[in-house]
Amino acid sequence: MNVEEMRMLWWMCGKTRIDRIRNIEIQRQVGVAPIDTKIRERRLRWFGHLQRRPTNAPTRKLDSIETIEI
Repeated sequence: MNVEEMRMLWWMCGKTRIDRIRNIEIQRQVGVAPIDTKIRERRLRWFGHLQRRPTNAPTRKLDSIETIEI
């Protein structure tokens, strides 16, 4: 997956491998994080290991649920 990502970034910058610029430099120029890192973050967030909101964010706690009978 990393190869396809880097090919796209090289193409976006108008550079070729002949220019002999490292992949890290291309990623810095474009301002993107490696796709592997992003996928890992999303996976961890899905399983609840990473929280989106800070710990001091205001949250509402549900005390009880009332059911309405029709």
